[in-house]
Amino acid sequence: MTWNPATVELIATYWTLAGGATPHTGPEHSLFDFKDRVEACARVGFKGIGFWHSDLDMILTKWSLPEMKTILDANGMKYIEIEFLADWFRDGEEKRQSDIRKKKLFEVYEALGARHLKVGDFEHKDTPMPKVIESFASLCKDADQHGVRVVYELMPFAMVDNIPDTLTMLKGAGAKNGGVIFDMWHMAKMGVPYEQIASFPMEYFFAVEINDGTFKCSWSLLEDTTNHRLLCGDGEFDIRGFLGACWKAGYRGPVGIEVLNKELRTRPLDELASRAYTTTRAQFRP
Repeated sequence: MTWNPATVELIATYWTLAGGATPHTGPEHSLFDFKDRVEACARVGFKGIGFWHSDLDMILTKWSLPEMKTILDANGMKYIEIEFLADWFRDGEEKRQSDIRKKKLFEVYEALGARHLKVGDFEHKDTPMPKVIESFASLCKDADQHGVRVVYELMPFAMVDNIPDTLTMLKGAGAKNGGVIFDMWHMAKMGVPYEQIASFPMEYFFAVEINDGTFKCSWSLLEDTTNHRLLCGDGEFDIRGFLGACWKAGYRGPVGIEVLNKELRTRPLDELASRAYTTTRAQFRP
C-alpha cells in the first residue's frame, strides 16, 4: 500500500500554538485562550490538539473538564494529546512530584478522552536500564487502570536516547499500553537512519510528529529545539522520507505537527493555525 494523503488527520501539538509560552525557562502556559485555540484548529482543518501540563493548570482555572470536553467535541477534536510526565523513573522527591503530576494528568486524560500521554526525560538523567524497565512497566500498569496509553518520546536529551535501548525498555516492560512517539526533529538531529524507523515493531509504534529544521546551527541543541524548529517545508529535513518510513512500519494513525519557534510564538493565533496546517498538509500531497 502507498501513503494515502486523504486518510491522514493532523494534530496541532501544544507548542505549535502555544503563543507567548516559553519552553522550560519561563511561563509555559499559552497566552491564547483554550476555547480560542480549539476553534482556530477546527477552522483550518486540524482533527486534534495537544496540551502541556502547566497549560492545563491554567486552563482549569477558567474551564471545568466537562466544559473542555464539550468544546473539544463540538469542534471535532478527535485526538487529544496530553504532555508531559518526567521523572517517573526516579526516586525520592523527584518521583513524589512526578506522581503528583501523574495523578492530575490521568484525571485530565480520562475526562477528555485523550489519545495518548507523552512521557520521557529532558535532562539526560542517567538511570540503569533495569530501573528504567521496571519504572516504565509500573507506570504503564498504573496508566492502564485509567485507560491511558503511554508514549515514550525518544530524544537526544533523554535517559534513553537511541532506538535499540528504547526497544529494550518497551519489550522489557511488556505493556500493551506502552509505546513510542517518533518526533522527526529528534530523529533528524540524532541521525537515526529511516531504516530503523521503517523496521520498528508496530506493536510499540504509537504516534508520529513532524516538523522541519536545519542539520547544523551555531547555537546549542537545547536552544535549537526550543526556539528554532521550523514549519514543514522551511528547512532541510526529508519529511516525506520520514513519513514513508513510518508508513512502511505499519503506522496508520494521525500525525502531529510540533514546532517550537520563538518568532512564530509572537504571531496571531489564526495565522499560526493556518500556516501550521497548510504547510503540514502539503507534505501529504502526491
